Amino acid sequence: MKLLVTGTAGFIGHFTALNLLKKGHTVIGLDNVNDYYDINLKEARIANLRKFDGFIEARMDLIDREKLAELFNNYKPQRVLNLAAQAGVRYSFENPYAYVDSNLIGFVNLMEECRNNSVEHFVFASTASVYGANKKMPWCETDGCNHQLSLYAATKKANEAIAHSYAHLFKIPTTGLRFFNAYGPWGRPDMALFIFVKNIIEEKPINVFNNGEMVRDFTYVEDIAEGVSKVLLGDLPAADKNWKDDIAVPDPSSSGVAPFKIYNIGNSKPVKLMHYIELMEKEIGKKAIINFMPIQPGEVVKSEADNSKLYETFDFKPKVTVEEGVHNFVQWYREYYGV
Repeated sequence: MKLLVTGTAGFIGHFTALNLLKKGHTVIGLDNVNDYYDINLKEARIANLRKFDGFIEARMDLIDREKLAELFNNYKPQRVLNLAAQAGVRYSFENPYAYVDSNLIGFVNLMEECRNNSVEHFVFASTASVYGANKKMPWCETDGCNHQLSLYAATKKANEAIAHSYAHLFKIPTTGLRFFNAYGPWGRPDMALFIFVKNIIEEKPINVFNNGEMVRDFTYVEDIAEGVSKVLLGDLPAADKNWKDDIAVPDPSSSGVAPFKIYNIGNSKPVKLMHYIELMEKEIGKKAIINFMPIQPGEVVKSEADNSKLYETFDFKPKVTVEEGVHNFVQWYREYYGV
C-alpha cells in the first residue's frame, strides 16, 4: 500500500514509518525538519528510514499548499497518517504561532488534499492532553473533554473537530488517536525521560514538578507505532448506526453522521513519576539530584488511558513494561551519545 506519513523525522513518526516499511508498504515521509530541537537527531532518524527501498523522502512544510498539492498529484497516496505537529506544552507559552501554523493551518491543508484526492483513510495524532481538567480516571474516549489546559492541547482538540467536519461533509473515513505519554529510544530532547537521563549521567540537578506527586501512563514508542499501524491499515471507520444524538452528551468518540472514530493509545498502567526516576537511577547507577518544584501551568497531575475500545476493535495491547522501556532508552542514549 502507498502511504503518506507526515512527521517522519519526529519521534513517533520515525518509529511508525519503520513499522510500516518493515511490513512492506511504501512510505512517503513528509517532514520540514525544523529546528525546534536538535536537527542532527532528526537527520539520524531519517537516515534510518532511507535504508528501506520503500521510503520516499518529501522535505516540505504542510503550510506550503502548492508543494503539498504537487506531492499528492505525483504520488497518489492511498491512505494518509498525520503525525506532524508542533509538540510540547510549555513551548506554546513562548511561540504560540508555531502551533497555529503546524497544528491548524497545516492540518487543514492536509485534509483539503485528502478531500481532493479521494484518500481511503485519514488518520491523525491527537493527544491525551485534550482531557485537560477532567479528573475522572481512567480517561475514556466517551468522556467529555472541553477544558484544555494548554494551547497545544487546544489545537489538538480543534483537529478532532475539524476532522469530524471533513468526515461528515466529504465522507472521508477518519480516525483520531490520542497518544498517552510516549517514551523510548530516539525520543525528543524536551521530554522528561531524555532530560532526566542526561542530567543524572552528567550529575546535574533535575527539576521535578508538583513535588514529585505526578502519575503518567507512560507508553513505549514501539507499542504506539504498532497500534497506529493497525489502525491505519485496518478496516475503515464508518458512521455509527447505534449513535444517539437525542441525549444530553452524545458519544464524542464516534458519530452517527460521519465515518469518524477516536481512540486512546496508552499503556493503561499508570506509573508514579518518582518510580520512573528510580528506574533511571537504577539503570544509570547514579542517584538523581532533585529540585522539587511547584506544578507548572498547563500540566495535569495524572493521566491514565482506558484502552478498551482500541483492544476491542483492533486487538491491540501494549507489550513493553516501563522497566524494559527505561532500560532500552538508557542503552540507546549511551550508545548514541557515546557516554
